[in-house]
Amino acid sequence: MSERDAAEEPAARLVGAFLNQRREQLAQRWADAPLFRTVFTVSRDEAVEAGKAVVDALAVVASSGRPEDVAATGFAAVRDQLGRMAASRARSGFSPAQIADEVATLRVSATELLLAELPEPSDQQGRDAALALTVLMGTLRLVVMETALSAGEELVARQREQLLEVATPVIRLWDGVVAVPLIGTLDSARSQVVMESLLEAIVAQRAQYAILDITGVPTVDSLVAQHLMKTVAAAQLMGAECILSGIRPAIAQTIVHLGIDLGPVTTRAGLADALAYALGRQGIEVSPRTPSVAGRR
Repeated sequence: MSERDAAEEPAARLVGAFLNQRREQLAQRWADAPLFRTVFTVSRDEAVEAGKAVVDALAVVASSGRPEDVAATGFAAVRDQLGRMAASRARSGFSPAQIADEVATLRVSATELLLAELPEPSDQQGRDAALALTVLMGTLRLVVMETALSAGEELVARQREQLLEVATPVIRLWDGVVAVPLIGTLDSARSQVVMESLLEAIVAQRAQYAILDITGVPTVDSLVAQHLMKTVAAAQLMGAECILSGIRPAIAQTIVHLGIDLGPVTTRAGLADALAYALGRQGIEVSPRTPSVAGRR
């Protein structure tokens, strides 16, 4: 331990004792701060309880003698709460910098209480305690931002999964016939969603035929082709015949140049042709509608 760390520890523990003693007063003041008041809108008591939880966490960290430790276990109990608070402010249109500034303003009321508590706030002990409190509140600010960013990443990941599911719908075209119209670029993550959604639909619909329509897929490379072949193989293992439709001339040339063998796969020019094939395999004949003769004399 360095001499500086040894000098800072008593001041940090003094701050920890102060936080424990003035827990109620500090929580009451923080309950009126924008960060708490605009998040806990049901009642002021709810904001006060939230403030007490944060004060308790800060007291534990300060009492450990390391107020600068972002990973301190004392913050574990309030990380979720801090993350929800930051997320709520973000949804209200506040930027990360503004949220950080709101956390920083909490230090003002805490410092005022601390200096009023000290017999000689201007002496070395008072200055050390004020510095330790400043470091501690700075650490709280970092914890809030770290938690908020982590929560934001999780939200983006969930939204991405939802978009993938929406972008790869499985459509029931007929009894025993389902289709997946693919639009856009296929990557590993989306291909996995396509496979899972298709297999679930095959089971749920008791489908005998599954159509993969790639009319909206701009390009096909070896990786995309492998994904498609894996999906076809998985569907066949589930007892459904897989039909690949919508292969445009440019994609057909690319597949040939890549040397990809689509021999085992049934292919059709378009979705309508694939549906007609599936219906025909079930003994259902599709014929063009005859012109109406209504009105003829």
